[in-house]
Amino acid sequence: MNQLYTKSTQAIFWNNNKTAIQRMLDYDYTIKRDTPSVAAIVAPTSGNKFDKFFFGPDEVMIPLYKTTAEAKAAQPQADVLLNFASFRTAYDVTMEALEIGGFSSMMITAEGIPERLARGMNQTAREKGVTIIGPATVGAITPGAFKVANIGGTITNIVNSKLHRAGSCGLVTRSGGLFNELSNIISINADGIAEGVAIGGDRFVGSVFIDNLLRMEKNPEVKYMILLGEVGGTEEYKVIDAIKSGAITKPVIAWCIGTIAKYYDSGVQFGHAGASANAESETAEYKNNAMREAGIHVPTSFNELPGMIKSVFEGMNLAEIPEPDMNVCPTVRRSKEFICTISDDRGEECTYAGFPISSVATPETGKGIGDVISLLWFKKQYPKWATEFIETVIKTVADHGPAVSGAHNAKVTARAGKSVVESLVTGLLTIGPRFGGAIDGAAEHFKYADDNNLSPKEFLGYMKTQGIPIPGIGHRIKSLKNPDLRVTGLMNFAADNFPSTPLLDYARTVEALTTSKKENLILNVDGTIGILMVDMWRALGYSEDEINEFIASGTLNAFFIVGRSIGFIGHVLDEKRLAMPMYRHPMDDILYDVQKAEEI
Repeated sequence: MNQLYTKSTQAIFWNNNKTAIQRMLDYDYTIKRDTPSVAAIVAPTSGNKFDKFFFGPDEVMIPLYKTTAEAKAAQPQADVLLNFASFRTAYDVTMEALEIGGFSSMMITAEGIPERLARGMNQTAREKGVTIIGPATVGAITPGAFKVANIGGTITNIVNSKLHRAGSCGLVTRSGGLFNELSNIISINADGIAEGVAIGGDRFVGSVFIDNLLRMEKNPEVKYMILLGEVGGTEEYKVIDAIKSGAITKPVIAWCIGTIAKYYDSGVQFGHAGASANAESETAEYKNNAMREAGIHVPTSFNELPGMIKSVFEGMNLAEIPEPDMNVCPTVRRSKEFICTISDDRGEECTYAGFPISSVATPETGKGIGDVISLLWFKKQYPKWATEFIETVIKTVADHGPAVSGAHNAKVTARAGKSVVESLVTGLLTIGPRFGGAIDGAAEHFKYADDNNLSPKEFLGYMKTQGIPIPGIGHRIKSLKNPDLRVTGLMNFAADNFPSTPLLDYARTVEALTTSKKENLILNVDGTIGILMVDMWRALGYSEDEINEFIASGTLNAFFIVGRSIGFIGHVLDEKRLAMPMYRHPMDDILYDVQKAEEI
């Protein structure tokens, strides 16, 4: 890999550092990236599914995951890990990601990882071909393509330093702060950088100077390289050897900071953990002399570095780099109060999950209400057998006569002179655990039994210990000898159209046991619907966690609500058509047991 990042590179950001992420997205917008560079965020302690960030004047939703494994599975194209964990967990996070695989590079911002662990971590990464940037780094950047977190500073500083587009220099430093300063110096005296890496300040970092310079040597966008080292360590000597062997042929400008150390009587550590000389060869002055002798362009002081950069750059007579068009991030942005991911009414025609209404609503499309529900409820295009099953369910539960609580409430309210919507609402409010809720309960409990490989007998015993009648089992009138034709119809549809019905097959074995005790303990219509919905979702490829979430959120009950609304409205309109008077319940149908109140 000759270049760390491209304009399509995406990262998984470990730890929801909102400021750093927002800076990345502001950079993305400025350089006109098509997609945000952050594909996912790992936030182990968050209960949210996403977080909102600005992408220019608008907002984008970035998904949140509990673990790196979940994030990587959901966003396999993201091959960069930005590890913003604390020094206590940064090592574990990195090692886990190396084990998961699929990452080409990882950046570790934490400093102070124990050296023994850091060395083992870096060795593992090398064996797996993963570029580690850090620990103790602000990251890296490929101008005009991708930048890591806070490197380069604010957008204003980035543009001033020409980090918004590729230049000609390959820059490698230890210090993140001096990386930003040197980027600015290069922009003033040359045409900017093509790629830059701050390798990190800890004594043992993943990718060292030579790793990055050898990559830049192969990168045709890099015309010359600048190395900013410091007192301590011997990594600069690997660069000297590469130049002597011919592995590096491009011009190199270098300087090691810390030459003032010779004026101190005792050893001095300059900020970074690795910035301390343990031998004469590790002093800045000694390394500067050695690099100068090897043919590297080395100034006599840091103050002379800008002039040397200008001289080397102008001597190469490179073609001028045109300035690209940029976006400008608004200075004032307002966060949206609501989020909608299912429909959009901003264009000429409203869309359902990206499809114009006319593409599903007109007869010639061959689409039905099941297709609309699959788009608006699940944001998926379900196959015909699944949408027809949804429609079958809605038709099956549309009504069950005037005596049920919901229809009764709707009729009473209509007779009180209320509107259709008011009457409908009173009926809908009765839907819950005892009316319609068995669909949810059947799906939940039968799925639990099947997931845990409970035999029918074990399942009945489990439900007994829970003190819960088995949802979806039992009917007041119907029995084995007098079956519910609605259930028969649903089962026949599933047998003819479903790829498989494992949960229904399991439920039938439970039914065989319950009906051996009492003939009316059959699978009722609620239970059949709930169980077949699980089979449908499994056949459509949903994960068990996704199905459990559907059940917990009341999705199954929603089918009952939609279907039964049809019946409720029918009863309301029936009352109004008949001009029925105000309803008063007959007194002889009420048991009165009113005792005289005791005096306190």
